[in-house]
Amino acid sequence: MADFNYLREVTVTRARGAVMRRIHVGNALSAFGLGFTVPYLYVYVAQVRGLGAMTAGLVLAVFAVAALVVLPFAGRAIVRRGPLPVLLTALVTASAGAMSLGLAGNATAVLLSAAALGAGQAVMQPALATMIVDSSTTENRSRAFATQFFLQNLGLGVGGLIGGHLVDTTRVSSFTLLFAIEAAMFLVLVAVLATVRMPRAPRVGDAPTGSGPGSWRSLLGNRAMVQLCVLGFVLFFACYGQFESGLSAYGVEAAGISTSALGTALAANTLMIVVAQFAVLKFVERRRRSRVIAAVGLIWAVAWVAAGFAGLGHGSQEMATAAFVSTYALFGLGEAMLSPTVAPLVADLAPSGLAGQYNSAFALVKQLALAVGPAVGGPMGASLHAPYIVTFLLFSLGISVLALRLGRRLTDVQDQPWLVRSRVVVRGPQAPEAVAAEA
Repeated sequence: MADFNYLREVTVTRARGAVMRRIHVGNALSAFGLGFTVPYLYVYVAQVRGLGAMTAGLVLAVFAVAALVVLPFAGRAIVRRGPLPVLLTALVTASAGAMSLGLAGNATAVLLSAAALGAGQAVMQPALATMIVDSSTTENRSRAFATQFFLQNLGLGVGGLIGGHLVDTTRVSSFTLLFAIEAAMFLVLVAVLATVRMPRAPRVGDAPTGSGPGSWRSLLGNRAMVQLCVLGFVLFFACYGQFESGLSAYGVEAAGISTSALGTALAANTLMIVVAQFAVLKFVERRRRSRVIAAVGLIWAVAWVAAGFAGLGHGSQEMATAAFVSTYALFGLGEAMLSPTVAPLVADLAPSGLAGQYNSAFALVKQLALAVGPAVGGPMGASLHAPYIVTFLLFSLGISVLALRLGRRLTDVQDQPWLVRSRVVVRGPQAPEAVAAEA
């Protein structure tokens, strides 16, 4: 009987590994497709299609609005139907939106296509995250999410690089090709994942449960999750929401950064993530999650100090450029630390069966922050240089304070998941029974 249980455990582990590999391949393909179009969307709508800056701005707003509309329903759909059917539906929707966006010739068609693409992209995030949760264990979940983040950035970087060589602002057909490639990548991901058989994975059972399964009232009753959502909003507002809005405007207006130097800074961010991700993972895996997030707040505070020196200091242009590029690199280091920390924590806070609801709620918070961040940071970065730096320096320090407060509400297993595997001693064919007894 012990031998049978051991073989069954090995079979389940291999099945999970096969599913996880498909998820990672699909995640890389979708990021690769997005990389083809995301950097050039504004130019395509405003200049190539000749629809003007106003319509291009509305397109970017439609992406955010579509995400805010669909995400509250996505969580419940994932809980009821499972993450895979929801993901496949989102991929087909996004593919149709991308293809129609490449063919759209008027403002109405462009906005409707952007809505479909934005809605599909938004639902992909919690669906993929829930699939990773269901295909992983507490022992390897951090590494799974770190791999996902690594492949996302690698795919976006490679896609953007190749897309930059294919695009030609004088030819509409070159942009149609880019959107066709993006649509094809989504359909390839459908083919990769359509035959996946999702395993049922155990979750950390320490998270408080609510009154009604899948209800928002149940989620709001989880105080630790509410605190994590507040912390997540500040994280995305103070960093991700500033990359291509307030911080870039500040760099150009206050620090005199050229467009080529701005591209170098964005490349430094991606390079830092790609290079440091797995080196950082070894450090993060043996630390309290709350303290890792607090450390990220301090690192980002240093990044804002460097940005302040770039724009408000009196050094040479070369020094200002180096400081500005360093700001983006330090943000990348913090992102590499967060990827194996925050998403697994969301999963471990979710009661059994509600990972999709919790992932969707956190994705909704992220979208809100990404919508508010540019609206607040853009004007400040362009004109109120010193207040801009001071404001976001304080937000970064606030991340550290909020993270330490969250740590007081987490259980030992939620804050230190490595305690689970350090307590389990695996010896011979009795290992699965020992693991079960420990659980």
